[in-house]
Amino acid sequence: MSESSVSGSGGGAMSDRGDSPAVALGPTAVVLGVFSAIGAWVPALVLITLPWAVLGGALATVLGAMGIHHARRGVGRLWAAVAGTALGVLGFVGPTALLWGFGG
Repeated sequence: MSESSVSGSGGGAMSDRGDSPAVALGPTAVVLGVFSAIGAWVPALVLITLPWAVLGGALATVLGAMGIHHARRGVGRLWAAVAGTALGVLGFVGPTALLWGFGG
């Protein structure tokens, strides 16, 4: 049997890179970033979701930065990683600065 039939992919090196978990970093960062940005900046939701929005923003920032790193190496989606990072920063830095400014 050949190596490609044993592994089950049959597509060679390109399909091995597409199956990497790093492909999901960008979209995951976007989802967490959107939750974080909406939860941190919509006045009706702030009192309920602020701690979760700050945590989600931090995770989106880290996962998005990791996604950018992997996308530059050819694995993953660069646009999703950049968008997730930007939304994560928006959802983390803004409310954190406000809390810090009010002494919370």
